[in-house]
Amino acid sequence: MKNEPGLIVPPIYTPIPPAIHPRHEAVEAHTAAWAEAFRVGSDELRTRLLRHSIGTFAARVMPAGQEPVVALLSDFVLWLFAVDDGFCEEGALGRRPGDLAGVLHRLLRVAQNPEAPMLPGDSLAEGLRDLTRRVSRHGTAVQAAAWCNALREYFFSVVWEASHRREGTVPCLADYTLMRLYDGATTVVYPLLEMGHGYELPMHERDQPYVRAATEMASFVITWDNDLFSHHKESRGDGYWLNVIRVLQEERGLTPEQALTTAIEQRDRVMCLFMRLQEHLADEASPQLRTYLQGLGSFIRGSQDWGVSSHRYTTPDDPAGLPTSFRQTPVVDDGEPLEIPAVSWWWDLLPESRRRVPSARTPMPALLAPTP
Repeated sequence: MKNEPGLIVPPIYTPIPPAIHPRHEAVEAHTAAWAEAFRVGSDELRTRLLRHSIGTFAARVMPAGQEPVVALLSDFVLWLFAVDDGFCEEGALGRRPGDLAGVLHRLLRVAQNPEAPMLPGDSLAEGLRDLTRRVSRHGTAVQAAAWCNALREYFFSVVWEASHRREGTVPCLADYTLMRLYDGATTVVYPLLEMGHGYELPMHERDQPYVRAATEMASFVITWDNDLFSHHKESRGDGYWLNVIRVLQEERGLTPEQALTTAIEQRDRVMCLFMRLQEHLADEASPQLRTYLQGLGSFIRGSQDWGVSSHRYTTPDDPAGLPTSFRQTPVVDDGEPLEIPAVSWWWDLLPESRRRVPSARTPMPALLAPTP
């Protein structure tokens, strides 16, 4: 696997304009100082993570967010990578699901009750205590609870990943799709989108199927894109089991190139559906929901711009074949649902006429004027 030539990822479709917070350099500097202050991860891992422009990622995800919350997101993402890289993907716990579950449950207790005398002196625990207190400071009680619940979902899903690493197995597409909605750590970002723009989704909208579907669609596109951009790095490492390209190869007997094409078609179908659903909801949505949907779009586009430019995925010492531009039209846009049980219901939320007639593909408005 390590000696095979890497895949060339073509430009992918995005109808969302790019944007970045004007204080992105300050956010980057803040996260570097925060990581050093809390000694997050080993010295080697922390040094590596600080080269990945995580502050820039947060600044792209919330280009018009309140700066303290953008900095909170940046610090939190670095913390998540320290857990994911240090424990799950590269550490011994990544192949010991039982032991990993024990560590993560202790960290979850810190998030639930930062005053609890758990893991004293542990750098990840101390960093999480700080993050938890800042979440409570900037968010409502509902948002803080949602963030903690999402952290539980993420921890649960990475234990599932560890079971596949231990057994050396590739999950089926149905299971992989379901767990990818959580193990990409997208759900822990959504409450911060609200905090960063100073609103709270009304309860009568938050729990509606169409809002949950839009949120899950954003997670799907973000994680499928991440699999495309991270494939080169992951396929060079040990334990390459958890990537949609590998899943499609195993399940459908495809070549890597065919699996790449299939994955792009899948994410394009979902991206188009997301845009149609956003258009469908625009007239009747509350101002808060419209802002939330725009925030999901910024999260999608920010992840794309960061994914094709961060050293985390470009791997300069062994350059990945990533695109330097984006497509303005999808590869496929036929309104057909994905035949994946966990997500096929998304298509039922729109009338037949709305999901099968090609959309105008009007670019989704950004929360900040696009950058040059």
